Amino acid sequence: MNDTPFPLEPTPADAQSAIKDEFAFFGDWSERYQYLIDLGRKLPPFPDEWKTEQHRLHGCQSMVWIVPEGDASRLDFHAASDSAIVSGLIYLALRVYSGRSAREIAGTNANYIADIGLAKHLSPTRSNGLASLLAFIREAAQRAMA
Repeated sequence: MNDTPFPLEPTPADAQSAIKDEFAFFGDWSERYQYLIDLGRKLPPFPDEWKTEQHRLHGCQSMVWIVPEGDASRLDFHAASDSAIVSGLIYLALRVYSGRSAREIAGTNANYIADIGLAKHLSPTRSNGLASLLAFIREAAQRAMA
């Protein structure tokens, strides 16, 4: 199932720069949260049959499912959440990491989180969930390179 729109930009750095520029456009965090929700609506459809315990990402308060696909040359991630804001966080992570080589993924820090001020505006449970999502993506890249 490779109907992913990612990557949108040629490199993870370009994706992070685009995210930073987009979020800089908004004046306050209520607008940024609305933008996050809008981004979450752009996630590709996620098959109901993948919404299983096997694909569930633990460490998130919301329900999150993620399925990696590919090999070291290209890893795609398919993910979904039952939360609108979390879906937006997933979209941003996939924009940076999905459709990249395992080496690119492993070598990319999620600078966009600090760049857009996200860390300061997420609840502790959402921050933990985002950390779990990023850890899962990095671990999938490490496994692909092994």
